[in-house]
Amino acid sequence: MRDVAKIDNQELAATYAQHMRDQVEAGEISVATAQNRISSVNTIFAALRGDRQVQVSPSEYAGSRSAVRTEAPAARDIRRVQSATEALREAGLPRAAAVLELARTLGVRREEAVKADLDRWSREAARHGAVNVLEGTKGGRDAPRWVPIGEAQRRALASAVAARPDGSHNLIAPHERYAQLAISRGGEIAQGRAILQQHGLPGYHDARAAYACQRYEQITGCPAPAVAGYRQAPRDLDRQARTTISAELGHGRLDVLTAYVGSSR
Repeated sequence: MRDVAKIDNQELAATYAQHMRDQVEAGEISVATAQNRISSVNTIFAALRGDRQVQVSPSEYAGSRSAVRTEAPAARDIRRVQSATEALREAGLPRAAAVLELARTLGVRREEAVKADLDRWSREAARHGAVNVLEGTKGGRDAPRWVPIGEAQRRALASAVAARPDGSHNLIAPHERYAQLAISRGGEIAQGRAILQQHGLPGYHDARAAYACQRYEQITGCPAPAVAGYRQAPRDLDRQARTTISAELGHGRLDVLTAYVGSSR
């Protein structure tokens, strides 16, 4: 195109903004980063076109910049997650259902669920009672990241193995790329988002936060601050839980846990 004004700028900008939202929900970038990038798109189009006819709302797509979770994740309700999972399978989206289950039971990001070596996870679950999350990690981190495996995790892993395409060790078909499956609007994972929202789940990342809140209560014996409205656990137990959960989620800083389980104050 010789004239940028002839491109469908609004659709292009909205597609990019949706991609930023997907990255936020997957835990790949922060809300602030996504908002800044979307704002840059608005500025660039204004400069290129000489008008402000093309604008997308950074907050509408990326969400609030608040880094402290103050409400319990919707995916804490196991029945709601099960209902959404069944609906995804009925809609012919078994891999989207597998991603939701893995995020809820193992606390993994969307990309980690999609790219996981399911054969290796199955062996590790049987031998060690835990799996090492290596594929699809943020920033390509390769440090050991063991997540404990119980009955719920085994069921989710078995469902993922059943849902994977023939000839693949993960959820990506041999002829597919990750972006086609998980990022493209027509991809199965993106298609599943509407069904999640119909069941009151804002996205796959909400299931990851629900995992964190559940683990917090398992470790401390108290509900997470985001659930209770304030911190009930003694400070030493609170810090122990945050250290453990941070490692399981693949984060290097404890302060990131406020976005998952709430404030430590």
